[in-house]
Amino acid sequence: MKKKTIEDRIATRGKSETKLNCLSFFSGAMGLDIGLEKAGINVLLACEIDNASRETIITNDKKVGLIGDIRDYSYEEILKHSGLKSYKEIDLIVGGPPCQAFSTAGKRMGFEDVRGNVFLKFIDLLLTARPKYAIIENVRGLLSSTMTIDINDEVTQSFPVDYKNIAGSSLYYIKKKLELGGYTVTFNLYNSANFGTPQVRERVVMICTRLKKPVPHLEPTHSNDPKFNLKPWRTFKDAVIGLNTKEAEYVNFSEKRLVYFRMLKEGQYWKDLPKDIQLIALGNSYHLGGGKTGFFRRLAWNKPSPTVVTHPAMPATELGHPEEDRPLSVQEYKRIQQFPDNWEICGAIIDQYKQIGNAVPVGLGFAIGSTIIKHHQNKAFKIIPGFTYSRYVNTSEVTWEADFFKRAKQSHQESKKKQQTVLDLV
Repeated sequence: MKKKTIEDRIATRGKSETKLNCLSFFSGAMGLDIGLEKAGINVLLACEIDNASRETIITNDKKVGLIGDIRDYSYEEILKHSGLKSYKEIDLIVGGPPCQAFSTAGKRMGFEDVRGNVFLKFIDLLLTARPKYAIIENVRGLLSSTMTIDINDEVTQSFPVDYKNIAGSSLYYIKKKLELGGYTVTFNLYNSANFGTPQVRERVVMICTRLKKPVPHLEPTHSNDPKFNLKPWRTFKDAVIGLNTKEAEYVNFSEKRLVYFRMLKEGQYWKDLPKDIQLIALGNSYHLGGGKTGFFRRLAWNKPSPTVVTHPAMPATELGHPEEDRPLSVQEYKRIQQFPDNWEICGAIIDQYKQIGNAVPVGLGFAIGSTIIKHHQNKAFKIIPGFTYSRYVNTSEVTWEADFFKRAKQSHQESKKKQQTVLDLV
């Protein structure tokens, strides 16, 4: 059966005179965009190459413009599909360029990966369009991704040391390129649970602006620590309340793995299996390092979900229902990522899991949109002393850059010592 072709289309929503007008790239199932719209931002354009995601976009939003691979369009064509006449009418551009080039899993080839070069195309678009604001969302791996290709431009020429082999050089290059283009850049690694999402999901969010004042970090609304007087983290039980489990759509665990899942209660994982069963259940994976927390994992009712991944039944990242002998359903995935129940995710069931698992949680999108609007309206931001956004250190633009330069300096000194040692031996 021939796959349905999803055609590009020109936006019919129209520019808003009262809201910030936004173009979205690498839009997926539009989790970020739903959050932005809820905050009061007018999303005019979606950009997506995956056919199932494109079908999801046009099924749920009849007025948004749609294009495919960002590399295939001129800046004029992008503007045309947005339904706008001038780039001056764009207030905000958002995007989560493909994260695989920066993920902590895989080869991590940085900009050498073709997907990393899509990232650079996105940066060039920002600097050409020059919106008031830009949002870049990505995985934690961006904080430590290393550049693997030679770039000789005004950005790299401004670096005081040989930075390229230092972990984080990809992010440093992006930040400096944007700053030389007239933007101030703030970022942090945000746990979406701190913004009302029933899920522990950490993502880097960069907020760039051409306005005088930099945009502060996002304001948390929830916390796992009562001392901050915020709402408690939302739980998996909070997320799925009211769902009819008889209508759940899901893939299955293999019978071999179900043998071990049936031994576990809610909130448990492989370490809760009998000692004499653990090695049999994990096989060669038993000898891997780390906690292996994703093996034979059942969610807990009264905790947020772990990060929902693109397939809930893959060994090492399994997401088992707290009580039923199955993975999480598509409907539960949607609730965890805060998609409206009536938001139709198109494609085969694996396509649906992938779209939802790759999405930005709607609650995090809402927090981003609310922050942009508040900054644009020049309103005061609430600062919570001592609040940490994630479990990691050195994740803000200030602490991260200080650590980056410290490591770069150390590397430079070590390199000079090695060179001197070689000269002494000659």
